[in-house]
Parts: sequence; structure tokens; C-alpha cells
Amino acid sequence: MYILIVILAGTISLFLCLYAHLKLKEAPGALPYFFVTLLSTIFTFSYAFELASTSLEQVQFWLRMEYLALPFIPVFVLIMCVEYVGQKLKQWIYYVLFMIPIMTIFMLNTNNLHHLYYVSMQLNNEGPSPILELEYGPWFYIHSIFVFLCLMIAIIVLLRQLKKSQFRFRMQVLLMVTGLMIPILASCLYLNDLTPYGIDLGPVSMSITFIFHGVALLSFQMFHVSPIVRDKVFESMKEGVIVLNQNGAIVDYNKAILKVIPNLNYRAIGKMLMDILGNESALAEIMEVGKECDYKICIADKITYFHISFSPIQNRRKIHLGKIITFADVTERVNLQEKLKQLASMDGLTQVLNRTFFMKKAEMIIDNLEMTGGNVSVIMFDIDHFKKVNDTFGHEAGDIVLTQVTSIAKESLRATDLIGRYGGEEFILCMPHTSLLEAHEVADLIREKVFANRTSINGKEICITSSFGISNAFIETGDNRVLLQMLIRQADQALYKAKDNGRNCVHLYRQKEFSLPFEQ
Repeated sequence: MYILIVILAGTISLFLCLYAHLKLKEAPGALPYFFVTLLSTIFTFSYAFELASTSLEQVQFWLRMEYLALPFIPVFVLIMCVEYVGQKLKQWIYYVLFMIPIMTIFMLNTNNLHHLYYVSMQLNNEGPSPILELEYGPWFYIHSIFVFLCLMIAIIVLLRQLKKSQFRFRMQVLLMVTGLMIPILASCLYLNDLTPYGIDLGPVSMSITFIFHGVALLSFQMFHVSPIVRDKVFESMKEGVIVLNQNGAIVDYNKAILKVIPNLNYRAIGKMLMDILGNESALAEIMEVGKECDYKICIADKITYFHISFSPIQNRRKIHLGKIITFADVTERVNLQEKLKQLASMDGLTQVLNRTFFMKKAEMIIDNLEMTGGNVSVIMFDIDHFKKVNDTFGHEAGDIVLTQVTSIAKESLRATDLIGRYGGEEFILCMPHTSLLEAHEVADLIREKVFANRTSINGKEICITSSFGISNAFIETGDNRVLLQMLIRQADQALYKAKDNGRNCVHLYRQKEFSLPFEQ
């Protein structure tokens, strides 16, 4: 009966060996698993023949056959577990691991010369079949300790994955660990003479091990979706990821998410995300709404932008199981968009707003004043006889003059004021909460600074002047009659009046054409 059980065990090992060869191939840990099951098959069937033998010579022959496979099994088990969790042994460790099995085979086959492996061998015919009674030598204990260490290290390697793994991976790990414990237990029983008739339970115990591995292989897709996927892909993602169940409790997260939620740790698993966020009200609100958006946060005194997206988790029956929240760092994209937006809004030469964006910004100022009320002034000015500068000194000189004039104008403005290039050498200012008199003071200050500025081109000094026209309106709350275009038209009319008055002066627009020219 026991021979039949051993043969059945060998058949199971053979089936798993063929399955690994045909179906797994390139999967992590699959190649050593193939060798483990192949060697187990050889060992098990050889032991079946040993049990069926009737003479000491036959038993010794099949014992040598068993030991062609047995010493390498724990080595390949260890390598299988290491590769399964996504790690790799150093080259010298492989040499050490294979050296002892090779020495064991050598010691067994030359045992008659030194008796270092078995001190004595004899048949015991008291059981259902002849059983070897062995007295162990020193190398047998060295080999046994080596086997035990290989299996224990393999178990430790697997158990270290439990905390990191999700349910499917934990089931794989637990099944593999349970399977590896069985040969250790069987060996302890055998070495302490606790087995019936002194029968070695090792071959059957190893096949039971592979039954556990087979369950993990077929039911939980061992090697197809191994922890290496989780560790190497999930943890190496640049995007921060957090997984929630249907109740909003944290199921898993990767290291990248710690940039956004630094107080996450392994104790947070199973807790509600809202409890972990605490005072992060802005982020908590985004999590509550569950709508894709951008999120700004200060990390190490640097503004960082993340794009938050939500992906539902459903089973095959479309039942909602939870959601995956992804935080993608889009700081470069946002900064680039801001730069492009700035480039699109600015005049390339003078670095002030171009006409289109000035109009948009000024309209916004008018709209705000319609809600709050207040004065708004518009100033238009240009450089007198600018064409003469270009014709006399060249366009490069003209560009220098334009940049100097805009620099002078910008220095005289508040942060709330707008300046734009309206066209050619003509510029426009929009000044909220500024009376007509205050606007006049600013315009006259700019005019004086422009006149006082001296530009040297190729050793020749250029003196330039500028003319200004100003319009103003007081906007009452809810009054939408004041239009930007009207203010610009009035300021333009005042500018032409300043030119008619001899240039280098400021002219105020009044309904009754009352003007206050100020000439140098």
C-alpha cells in the first residue's frame, strides 16, 4: 500500500513538472520549480523501487539513484522562493549552495571507503517490505543541517512578503510555506524513529508539499501574478497610488503617495482615509467628491502640482469593490503651461502685456469694479517722433528705446496696475481705484523720467519725449454702463490733443473738453 502511495506521490510531482515546463516557462521562479518537481519525481520513484527491492545490493543501488536527485531539491526550493519574491542571489552563493549537494553525492557513492555518510547499513525484514537500517556518519548530519537551513531560509523569504502582499499573494505565500513545513516535520519523525517500520516519509511529504504548491499554482495563479509584480511595478511607480475598499478604508498604497500623505504607514491599513487625512481639508474635500482634478501642495518649500484621478474596482459581476486613487506629479506640465501662457500674453520685445491679453485683463478689472465700485483710469502714451529714431539710428536703436521706456513706466506702477503695448510705440495703462488727478501724477512722473533718460547709440546721445492722454470713470456698484472701449477711445482722443499741444505733455479727457496741458 505504501509503495502505491509513493508512486501516486511521484505521479503528482511529474504532473506538476510537466505543467511548469509547458505553461510557466518565463515566469519568476518557474524554472527552479520545474527542477524541484523533476528531481522530486526521480527521488520518489526511486524510493518506490527501493521499497520493492528484496536484497541489500538492490536497495543500495536505488539509494544511490535517490541521492542523484535528493541533495539538490532543497537548493532549488530556496532558489525558487528567492526568485518568486523578485530577488536574485549573488553568483558566489550559487557555488556554495551546489557544492554541498555535490559533496553529498560523492560521500554517498564512496561511503564504503570512509563510512563518513553511513557508518553501517543492513536490511530489516520485519516490516511489510525490507527497510534499510542506517547508522549515520558525520557528513549525513552536515547534509541534514544544510537541508534544514535551505528550507528555513526559503520559508523566511516567503514570510517576509506577507505584510506587503494583498490577499491573493498572501494565500500563495501561506500555501507555499505550509508545503515547505511538511518535509521538515516528516524528516524529524524519520530521524527520531517515529515512523511505522522506520519508513522514510520524505518522498510522500515532498509530494504533499507540491500538492499545496499545485493548489497555489492552479487556483491562485502562482508565478503568473507573483509578488514581484506588486513590488517591482507598484512600488516603482512614479505616481502615488492608494487603494480603498467600498467603505473608504485603506487597502494598500505605494511609497510615492507618501509625498502627498506623509503620515501614511502600515498601521493605516484598514483605517478610513478621511481619518488619516485629518486637517488636510482641501484634499479631504477632493476625496469626498471623487472628481478628477489638479491639486497644489507645498513640499520642501516648493510648490508641487498633482493630477488626482479615480478608477473604480469592480468584479466580473460589475459589483463595486472599491477604488484606486492615483496622484500623478504634473508640476512640469503646469509650469510649462504657465510659461506658455505668459509667452502668449507678453510682448516679446518689451515684456509687457500684448494688446489681446491687456484687453482681457482690463475687462476683468472693470467687471470687478462693477461689483465693488470705485474709480478707474486709462492712460495711453507714445514716444514722440519715434519713426525719426528708427530712420536716424536704426531699428536696433528703436528697440532699445522701447525697452527703456517700458522699464521706466513699469517702475512707476503699482502691482494692481496693468501696462500693455497697444501697437508700435504706443502703450496703454489701466489703473483701478485711481482718480483722474492720481493718474495725472503718475503719467507726468513717467513723462519726466522719459525726458530725463539719455540713451547713447554708437557714441551719439538720443533724447526722447512722450505724450499722454488720460480718461477716467467712477463706477458705482452694479453700474455696467462703463465700457473699456469707451475709456480707451477717450484716452486716445486726449493723447491726440496732447500731440496737438506740442507733445511732451499730459492731456486729461473731460466731457466739456477742459484740458490741463503740462509742458516741459
